[in-house]
Formats: sequence, C-alpha cells, structure tokens
Amino acid sequence: MSGAVSYHAGLAAEDQVARDYHRRGFPVAAQRWRGKGGEIDLVAQDGDGYVFVEVKKSRSHARAAERLSQRQMRRLYDAAAEFLGGCPKGLNTQARFDVALIDAQGRIEIVENALCA
Repeated sequence: MSGAVSYHAGLAAEDQVARDYHRRGFPVAAQRWRGKGGEIDLVAQDGDGYVFVEVKKSRSHARAAERLSQRQMRRLYDAAAEFLGGCPKGLNTQARFDVALIDAQGRIEIVENALCA
C-alpha cells in the first residue's frame, strides 16, 4: 500500500474499532490522542477507568499482531501515563491496554489487557 492509502486505511480501522467499543458500552473519550510520549489510537472509558487501545490492521489477525513492536508499546505506556497524569486520581486511575486486530475482511479481534506494563 502507498503511504496515503495505508494512512487512510488506518484511520478507517480506528473508526471501526471506536464504533465497536461504543457499541459494547465503552464510550470513546479520545481518538488519536497525542501527548509528548506518543499517540494513543483510542481511549475508551470503562467506568471510572480507561482502556487504551492500539489498533493494528493487516491481511490476518496474526499478521496484524506481529506489527506491534516493543518501541510502540513503550510509547503507548508513556503516552498513557501522560494521559492519566491529567486525571483526578492520576496514575492511580484504573487502566488497561487492549490491542484491536483487524483483518483484510474487516473482522475485529479484541485482545483485552494485552499489554502488561
């Protein structure tokens, strides 16, 4: 895929996952939230806590999962810490990290609590 096509496919995948979380009762608090530490694809509310979601799209769910690097995970942790720093309970706010995998047919597989810091 070209850079522009890949970029727009990624945005469409994030929107699709955002609708899925909302449908399942997790309102989306932010999309493409950017902090000094990096970007978080989706931030969904889970009661008083948050779910930080990294979205990966590829031909298959397995290939999508392979695209998540250690460097991206570190950036996600840093950005999430910055996001939580602005919450009333700060880093004591309940949070989890999910990975949303999307295959070429548009099927979503959510891996809840996929990243343990």
